Amino acid sequence: MDSVHDLGGKQGYGAIDVDEPEVPFKHEWEGRMWGISSCSGSSDWTIDWWRHVREAIDPVDYLTRPYFDSWAQTELAAYVDSGVFTLEEAISGKCQSEAFKAPSPISVDEAVAKDRKRDTNFEVATTKAPKFTVGDSIVAAVTASSHHTRLPAYVRGKAGTVTTHHGSHSFPDLNAHGIEEGQHLYSVAFKAGDLWLDCENADDVIYLDLWESYLEPA
Repeated sequence: MDSVHDLGGKQGYGAIDVDEPEVPFKHEWEGRMWGISSCSGSSDWTIDWWRHVREAIDPVDYLTRPYFDSWAQTELAAYVDSGVFTLEEAISGKCQSEAFKAPSPISVDEAVAKDRKRDTNFEVATTKAPKFTVGDSIVAAVTASSHHTRLPAYVRGKAGTVTTHHGSHSFPDLNAHGIEEGQHLYSVAFKAGDLWLDCENADDVIYLDLWESYLEPA
């Protein structure tokens, strides 16, 4: 999405704190939010739709809320949108609809084992032949998007080289709106100096997985 939500590669937000303690969560509630998000959802949710919901957060909210707080906001909106509960129920904290059956308790080891089996395969077949092969020079498309997209703004119009063809995978721009379409996916290498003119290590290489419609021949 071409809005403040696309922060990748953007400058002006200060230095990254590389001395931050290596703990998964700063607060206990963040761990609970991660757990809720990991085991919740509806059958009609997709990862791209979830991201699309998160990108609908008001820009000021998005930039000022703690990371997992915006996750909580996204989950709440997604549940209301899916009809799991109403906004009034969420505000009041009181259920006014039929209660869901309580899940059976499981141990931590059982939960970890169950999570390890949740690998999702996003491969979706296509009848179209790939337009690019390994070694091809490409330019990332210069295009605007008012909805979900996985093409970062900082690579648009920049030249790169195809390093890997991953086959055909679900195209996120459409998947965010419930349309499953397979499109060829490539790993593309960009020189850091081509992306950020004043970067310290200009010869570093950035690898991005990009869908075919994001790319144009150089």
